[in-house]
Amino acid sequence: MANLKEIKLKINSVKNTQKTTKAMKLVSSAKLTRTRQLSEQSRSYAAKINEVLSDIATRVSKVQDEGNIGRAFVQNENPKTVDIVFVTADKGLCGGFNMSTIKTVSKLISEYESKGVKVRLRAAGRKGVDFFSFQGQAIEQKAIELSSAPDYDKAASFIHDVVEDFKNEVTDKVIIVYNGFLNMLSQEIRVKELLPIGLEKVEISETTSMLNIEPDDDDEVLKELTDKYIDFNMYYALIDSLAAEHSARMQAMESASKNAKEKVNSLTVEYNKARQAAITTELIEIISGVEALK
Repeated sequence: MANLKEIKLKINSVKNTQKTTKAMKLVSSAKLTRTRQLSEQSRSYAAKINEVLSDIATRVSKVQDEGNIGRAFVQNENPKTVDIVFVTADKGLCGGFNMSTIKTVSKLISEYESKGVKVRLRAAGRKGVDFFSFQGQAIEQKAIELSSAPDYDKAASFIHDVVEDFKNEVTDKVIIVYNGFLNMLSQEIRVKELLPIGLEKVEISETTSMLNIEPDDDDEVLKELTDKYIDFNMYYALIDSLAAEHSARMQAMESASKNAKEKVNSLTVEYNKARQAAITTELIEIISGVEALK
């Protein structure tokens, strides 16, 4: 049976780990509350900007030949080059949060490459960068500390080169992948085709249009709004991913704390058994000594 001192050291070590995991859970819970509020606000804004974009794009397509409203809105069923933009965390200790995104990206790579499509990766988050770098996969663009502290201007700067390559016909499609916040207990992998933009199926009429702009200004407004739409979708992906990361880490730390508690109980039982065995051994030795003196 293990030495009493060794068991005591193990118990203290597990208890210290339990304190750490409990503290990390509380920190993640506090961060989740703030990030979740921002995510919900951003979701509402994203829905509205998509609606406005659909409105203008539909109006522009009505007055242009064959509905041609620019490459950003022309669907390409046979792309030759695809950019996959994906978001992971900069840190671990959040269960399978990062691996879920990585597996999805790996699956997309296999699917496209099997069709002869060239795939380029653009990563936001240290965990994704480290994984694919270790696998020997080339990464076109990397961003560390962007997913852990989302900033609109930095998000727009990150996605700028992606958009420019699409506009210059270097790429034919841009897909964004991230693990989004579903609720306090679960996350959901989200795969969205960022470019070309798929317009929502909304009914637009001249009398019900939400915008009051001159027809000649439609093209210019559409261009500006398209840029805002792409920038904000990148920013929203970072925010939503961060909320999901805090949720996943909170659950992971709760599970770790529970396991630590169970381990402490198990070690305590083992310690008590060892102590009882030691006491019994001492009693036997004393009784044997007394009997020997008779």
